[in-house]
Amino acid sequence: MLAADYPFLDILWTMFIFFLFVIWIWILITVFADIFRRRDIGGGMKAVWIIFVILLPYLGVFIYLIAEGHHMAERNAEQMQSAQAQQADYIKSVAGSSPADQIAQAKSLLDSGAISQAEFDALKAKALG
Repeated sequence: MLAADYPFLDILWTMFIFFLFVIWIWILITVFADIFRRRDIGGGMKAVWIIFVILLPYLGVFIYLIAEGHHMAERNAEQMQSAQAQQADYIKSVAGSSPADQIAQAKSLLDSGAISQAEFDALKAKALG
């Protein structure tokens, strides 16, 4: 009886709107993360962008994406390269140390949140290996 009151196309429309809302939240979080990650602008300009995005959400985000979209990709690539370099440095530092040192370093990474418990267990098994 209840299904007759809510037709199939209304269900599809609701799913579509919900999907757009999730995408919107994802884009908004990405823009906020990029604004706070930027080092080429000062705090005042960051505040202006945040206020602009909050006061005019759709227009603000679209303008930010148009104005800074290509720079966002560059910053993401730089962040990935930095993370890979840190990981490579960690691997180099672990390669020449004792198993106890390797486990201690892995534990410090686990405590800082840089690696997950599964990654810690794998590093521990490799060190003891």
